[in-house]
Amino acid sequence: MEAFESFVRRLVKCLNSAGLDYMFTGALAASYYGMARTTSDVDVIVAVKNSKERRRLVLALRDAGLKADEKKVDDAVRSGYGIATFCDGKSPLTVDVILREKELVKRRGMVVGLPTFFQAPEDLILAKLRMIKATFPRERALKDREDVRAILRFADVDVEALEKQAERDSTLSILKSLSN
Repeated sequence: MEAFESFVRRLVKCLNSAGLDYMFTGALAASYYGMARTTSDVDVIVAVKNSKERRRLVLALRDAGLKADEKKVDDAVRSGYGIATFCDGKSPLTVDVILREKELVKRRGMVVGLPTFFQAPEDLILAKLRMIKATFPRERALKDREDVRAILRFADVDVEALEKQAERDSTLSILKSLSN
């Protein structure tokens, strides 16, 4: 547990110091809004509109002790998927960096005693609903289902907006089944 907290602390400090537009998603955000759960990686979305911001991101990741290089970020952008995984140099943990070009919709929060940002709970739920829909066999989506239930139970969620978007995403039936 200490290794994970130390890893997150280093990451938050460096992302904040670099002045990057970022937000945590995945299990860390689900734990913030819902119920704590374990994970072996951290998922972070970072807005990078140009090569200067990509360079700042790489330097921030290096400052946090990650094995990061610009080529990996550039390859992720060129691939169209926009995801790059970096290994921590001090632990077996990793960070999945999801690259976006647009300004991020996020919420302020705290993690390991530091101010940070999290993906809005509605957007996190919608992402998890899409994962649930795409995951086979269904049992493999158990953690995502539990995350959605916990976020709905404990976070301040705009249910009306969530339902409208879930309907457009064809995931409303999944949302309804998890809302009961």
